[in-house]
Amino acid sequence: MKHKLLVILLLTLAGTALMAQTNLQINGINEAQMIYRNAEDSLNVYFKDSFAFNLAYRNFRFGMKFIGELPKYSNQQTELMQDLDPNRLELGWKELYAGYSQDAFSLHAGTTSETFGQGLSFRSYEDVEFDTDHRMESFLIKYDSKLKFKTFYGGIESQSYADRWDLAYGADAQYPVVKGIQLGASALGFRNLGAMNRYSFRDVFAGRLLLSQANLEAYTEYAVSKHYRIAGGAIEGSAIYANADYMFGPLQLGGAYKHYDDFSYRLQDLPLANYHAETLSDALASGIDEEGWQARALLNLGYTWSLSADYAEAWDSPQDKQMNDLYVEVAYQGSQQYNLSFSHIEKIDEAVSYWQKEYYPALTAAFEIADLPLTLKGEFKTVEKQSYDHESSHYEPKLQADFSVDKLSLSLGLSAHLEDFSSLMESRYMPNIEAKYPLFSHSDILIFAGKEAGGKVCRNGVCRFVAPFEGVKAEFTTRF
Repeated sequence: MKHKLLVILLLTLAGTALMAQTNLQINGINEAQMIYRNAEDSLNVYFKDSFAFNLAYRNFRFGMKFIGELPKYSNQQTELMQDLDPNRLELGWKELYAGYSQDAFSLHAGTTSETFGQGLSFRSYEDVEFDTDHRMESFLIKYDSKLKFKTFYGGIESQSYADRWDLAYGADAQYPVVKGIQLGASALGFRNLGAMNRYSFRDVFAGRLLLSQANLEAYTEYAVSKHYRIAGGAIEGSAIYANADYMFGPLQLGGAYKHYDDFSYRLQDLPLANYHAETLSDALASGIDEEGWQARALLNLGYTWSLSADYAEAWDSPQDKQMNDLYVEVAYQGSQQYNLSFSHIEKIDEAVSYWQKEYYPALTAAFEIADLPLTLKGEFKTVEKQSYDHESSHYEPKLQADFSVDKLSLSLGLSAHLEDFSSLMESRYMPNIEAKYPLFSHSDILIFAGKEAGGKVCRNGVCRFVAPFEGVKAEFTTRF
């Protein structure tokens, strides 16, 4: 069926090109990646190639991507393979879409990226850093004028069952009721496949207010959900998020507030209300039970200097779990650029007698030496942990230098894992080098060699642990 569709689309493309070449626009990109991972307990060679193109003809647009994963390398610790797995080899045309737009009206069918409001109630997206795809296959209608309206109906592959689909549908509208004030509302339904081929139901309703008055920008959204047809009876949830910024000449003050109760599901992107996008707990997704606030300030001193500070706290209803997040920065932006910052993240989980703290100063300097642009980056992270009566600590210093010689861009890096300063020779060091060169005006080659430290990465309300890497990566990218 897919091959038959592909033939029809390619024939349509050829016919359109012959009839009206001056109105036809085609662009695309091919990305090939070969990885050799040096590890005794892991598969060594990985390969991925993706060829994507987009076509635009008058009011119509069309795109698709061929993806080959033989197999694809995943940086997530839990997805590494010891041996070649036939279930991880994939080839085929994916990410197909077609669309039509006329004035304020548009239609879209196929792979869909879309957001309602700021993502609290709905977001269909691809997370490149985590290598996870939360995009739906859907039919989407949009009207973008004074009244902004969206509605969709579609599906997304189930995370629990292969070759099975979850359903999602919804509508969103936003309208400026008076000058500087807009109101919006959303209604959504999610049907998720569970055990015994039975679907659980989740209905979500949300309303939001956007305020833009002189020096004030504010946003607030409130949502309720009901999760039913599940074991144990229906669960009702709610979420509120508010954010505001006010300008006093060179001083900008801002703050945010969040309160989430049983409001966590796949197709959303909850605002976390802290600088480092940290979750309340590394072991839990955001939205289950958390409340918190954030305060921030930015002071511009003339045209070159600036000072900024950002502090946030969060907790659950029993206050067993608590988190605080601090970021302070001094920046200079002139012919040269300097940035000095300090970060502090602390989390407590009294239910399991666990505590952790990370803090690190960082410095970035960008300048020229003999017409050679050079950027230096460095940080020194201290990590302290306590689990019951066991205490531990270590240090994670990092250094990086980026510079260019003619068309060649180079990056030299060195990171380490130090238990203490008395064991410098026995500590783990991870040097690496990355080179990028434009072979042609439309093609670049990038080669990475060396070691990378693994560790925790938090994005979109979820924290995951990235596997350490040692080996070589080669990427070839062509644009047309």
